[in-house]
Amino acid sequence: MAAALVLLASPSGAHAAATAPDTPGGDQEQTDFYFGGLIENEGEPVPDVVIMVEGNGFEAETITDAEGKWRLYVPEKDEYVLIIDESTLPDGVIVDPALLPEGIQPKEGTTGSFDVSFGATGTKILNLFLGEGERVTTSFLDQFLERLINGLNFGLLLALAAVGVSLIFGTTGLTNFAHAEMLTFGAVIALIFGVNFGLPMWLVIPIVILAGAALGWSLDAGLWKPLRRKGLGLVQLMIVSIGLSLAVRYLYLFFIGGGTYQLPGAGSPRDIRIGPIALSWIDVLSMGISIVLLLAVAYWLLRTRVGKATRAISDNPGLAAASGINVDRVIRIVWILSGSLAAVAGVLWAYFRPGVKWDMGVQVLLLIFAAVTLGGLGTAFGALVGALIVGILVELSTLFGVPPDMKYVGALAVLIIILLVRPQGLLGRKERLG
Repeated sequence: MAAALVLLASPSGAHAAATAPDTPGGDQEQTDFYFGGLIENEGEPVPDVVIMVEGNGFEAETITDAEGKWRLYVPEKDEYVLIIDESTLPDGVIVDPALLPEGIQPKEGTTGSFDVSFGATGTKILNLFLGEGERVTTSFLDQFLERLINGLNFGLLLALAAVGVSLIFGTTGLTNFAHAEMLTFGAVIALIFGVNFGLPMWLVIPIVILAGAALGWSLDAGLWKPLRRKGLGLVQLMIVSIGLSLAVRYLYLFFIGGGTYQLPGAGSPRDIRIGPIALSWIDVLSMGISIVLLLAVAYWLLRTRVGKATRAISDNPGLAAASGINVDRVIRIVWILSGSLAAVAGVLWAYFRPGVKWDMGVQVLLLIFAAVTLGGLGTAFGALVGALIVGILVELSTLFGVPPDMKYVGALAVLIIILLVRPQGLLGRKERLG
């Protein structure tokens, strides 16, 4: 793995984050690319206006400072949508369309939403001037439908990772914190073969699956099986997984740095329209790949001998072993399967929130655990249901006033509420607790 990571030191990766002095961008992660400018009304700066940028799965927001200035950093030089929260503008005014910068026009059906892109440099200055006018907004239903599909997409990729976590927990009892780095591993492999070697993504995905399987096999053969044989308790194994997570995460940082790298096709335009829903071909492929893999896992669990043995071990490992099931062999297969699913989930996560980054896996680790716990510990189908619920809640939460930076908290709050009512999770069984 270390040898493969060395390849990312070459300039073929995308752009790294930059350090910069304090700017109107606030606490955003500062990169080489940003939109900025000021907002004025009748020659006076307008403070505290909320401005958002969206595109390619990336979202960020900021507010204008006392001088009306603002800045929004983005991960790469691409096309985005700039949105002015018109509820934060003074009453009776909108962004004056007659005074917009050259080449910028409001999106159809809106007065505060604009398609924006960069020129020859990595910065784009957009000075916006207000004037009297009637505001036009997208209907709540249209926004709801679009975010529902985004949530479904997010939930499906979370399910790939959550099912793997659930299978490992069900067969070994291990809460694997290093699963986050297994996601990152898949994205890094895709970056190496898709960017550094220039292979097409239809060929990269099978390579990622095989690499993830090899990683799962290596982890069990080289670490977890020897520790199980030594009789380490579950708490000790969990602490080992935390240490492994930290070590591997900072290994990624050492080799690829703190920058964000883009996979081929990231930022494809959303030119597939179904009513108010706009999708890119990446979105469609992502959901298609997730559904196919999840159906394959369901068939494996329900119809194959090894899948049935996996379920038997999850229910009662002692009885399964006494019945002649080779528990170590099944656990090895589970690790291989979980590694493959996590690797693919990492690639899809890199497309959903564009960019391969050294800590990208840990950004969704709590949501994965939330999905597993919500669905029911040790139940793969529960993990699927929990992941879909979490993904949809995360994307819909911003419609109800939750700031984008806080939307993951809403899913965790729902998790707590449901567990207060049903501690074993939605599809879990009481006897599996304790």
